[in-house]
Amino acid sequence: MDYLPLFGSVLIIHLMAVMSPGPDFIMALRNSLTYSRKTGIYTAIGFGIGIGVHVLYCVFGLALIIQSSPLIFNFIKYLGVAYLGYIGVLSIISKTSNIEVGKQELLNDISLLKAIRIGFLTNVLNPKATLFFLSLFTFVIGPNVPTFIALILGGLMMVNTAIWFSLVAVFFTQAKIRALFNQYQKTFNVIFGLLLIAIAIKILFT
Repeated sequence: MDYLPLFGSVLIIHLMAVMSPGPDFIMALRNSLTYSRKTGIYTAIGFGIGIGVHVLYCVFGLALIIQSSPLIFNFIKYLGVAYLGYIGVLSIISKTSNIEVGKQELLNDISLLKAIRIGFLTNVLNPKATLFFLSLFTFVIGPNVPTFIALILGGLMMVNTAIWFSLVAVFFTQAKIRALFNQYQKTFNVIFGLLLIAIAIKILFT
């Protein structure tokens, strides 16, 4: 019971961070519209698993290494920039194809494992997410919180992330939105790609 205020504070702060536009949101939108609702949901699961990685290195002390080593942090940063830029270019040059909502098997869809991998890499290689969790565990949760409480908080944040981006996938794959996307798919793909590249450039020079 003593930790209920902490749970409330952490979950609200995290939910606000998750809902703010960033690489995860753009990737969730792209995969949901370019491929399918199912792919968008599995991408969301990948985001959740990525959150788990951030939580683990914060709980078990690896965060101190990242904090004290610009080399390690910059390595993560440059990997993230390269990955977002790569996906952005793929989105810009991708071919168009109509997708029917609710269709179970899509010829141009990607595998569920690939969707999870995209979500995972997008989240875990995002240096802004790294900084967010370093700050959250240092200043909000604090070093005196028992490990099992910190892990429970981490699990809840993983679930929060997966649910939020699953809702994004469900909302943006409604029939009217899908029809609009099919009509202007190439334009949307270019927009998604440019946004991802712009985020990568912003991260690079931050």
